[in-house]
Amino acid sequence: MTAPAPTTQRTRRERVPAVLVLEDGRTFRGQAYGAVGETFGEAVFNTGMSGYQETLTDPSYHRQVVVMTAPQIGNTGWNDEDDESQQIWVSGYVVRDPSRVASNWRSKRSLDEELERQGVVGISGIDTRALTRHLRERGAMRVGIFSGPAVADQAELLAKVQQAPEMKGADLCAEVATKEAYVVPAIGEKKFTVAAVDLGIKGMTPQRMAERGIEVHVLPANSTVEDVYAVQPDGVFFSNGPGDPATADRQVEVLRGVLAKKTPFFGICFGNQLLGRALGFGTYKLKYGHRGINQPVQDRTTGKVEVTAHNHGFAVNAPLDKVSDTPFGRVEVSHVCLNDDVVEGLQALDIPAFSVQYHPEAAAGPHDAAYLFDRFVSLMEGQRA
Repeated sequence: MTAPAPTTQRTRRERVPAVLVLEDGRTFRGQAYGAVGETFGEAVFNTGMSGYQETLTDPSYHRQVVVMTAPQIGNTGWNDEDDESQQIWVSGYVVRDPSRVASNWRSKRSLDEELERQGVVGISGIDTRALTRHLRERGAMRVGIFSGPAVADQAELLAKVQQAPEMKGADLCAEVATKEAYVVPAIGEKKFTVAAVDLGIKGMTPQRMAERGIEVHVLPANSTVEDVYAVQPDGVFFSNGPGDPATADRQVEVLRGVLAKKTPFFGICFGNQLLGRALGFGTYKLKYGHRGINQPVQDRTTGKVEVTAHNHGFAVNAPLDKVSDTPFGRVEVSHVCLNDDVVEGLQALDIPAFSVQYHPEAAAGPHDAAYLFDRFVSLMEGQRA
C-alpha cells in the first residue's frame, strides 16, 4: 500500500487577522485558524502533545475554548477513524504553530480544513505559553475569539465576552447526549448487559466494554430508573460529560435508585461527580481543571501510580484521610491526583459501586487505567455469583 502524499496546509488563513479576548481584558492577537467569525466559551488548556482529534470530538469539551500547550498542532492531519463522537464539540481552538504539513498514512485532510468544514473558529500564532500561565494564575474564564470581519474595537469585544454564559451552573449533558437509545453489541461471547447513561460518552468507552463481552445499551441523559432497568442490566454505567454536576439533579436521583438496588455501578468523570453527589458529597469548580493525557494519579487501593487522560473542571469534595459514612454505607477515596490532591476516584465498601474522575478508555491517552473495566466486570461477576 502506498501512503498518500503529505498535505500542505493552506496559507490563506494566515493572512486573516484574529484576536482572542479574555473576560479580564487580556488580549492576544494572531491569525485565523479554521473557520472565520466569532465564538465564545470557557478558556481552558490541554497539556497533551498528541490526540488532538480525540480531544476535539470529546463531548466533554462542549462550550469550551481549548488552548493547546504543545507548540505545534496538526502534524498528522485528520482521519476518519479517530473521532470520539459525530462532531467537533469545542467552541474554539487555540494553537501556537499550526503544522504546515499533515503527514500520516490515515490522514484525509488537514486539521485546519476540518475545523473550517465544521465551522469551528480558532486562532493561531499567539503565545500559548503566556496564555496558559495567565489561566493558571487567574483561573479558567470566559473568552472570545474574533477573526476577519468580527474583529472590532477591544471594548466592544470585551463586552461581548463578559455577556457570554459561565460554565458554573451550566446544564449541558443533555445537549451532547444521544436522543435515542442504541446498542453496542458484545465482541465474541456475550457475558453481561450494561445500561450506560450517556452524559457525553466517548465512542471508545462502550468499545472497551464490548471487548470484555459486555452488551452496552447506551441511553439518553434524561433516562429514568425505569428506562435503565428495562434493559435488565447486570451493571449500570454513567459516562463523562460537560457542565456543572450541581445541575444534574435528575441523573443523581436515578443513580440513587441504582445504588439502592445494589446493582454494580461504574462512573467516569462526570459520572464520578454524580456518584459523589448521590453519596452525599458536594462538588466544586476547580481553578483551571485537569486536561491532557499525562496526569499522574495514584490508585490508593494498590499504591500504583498511573499516567492518565483527563478532562474536567469540577471535582468531588470528599475527605482524603478517612472512610466516610453515607446513606449507602462506607465510602473511601480510591484515587488521588498527585499534582494537587484532587479526588480522582470513589470506592463504596458496602455496595458494588466505584468511579474515577479520569478517562480509562484511553482515547487519546495511555492505557494504564484499562484495568478499571476489568474491575467493573469483576463486580458484575461477584454480584451474579
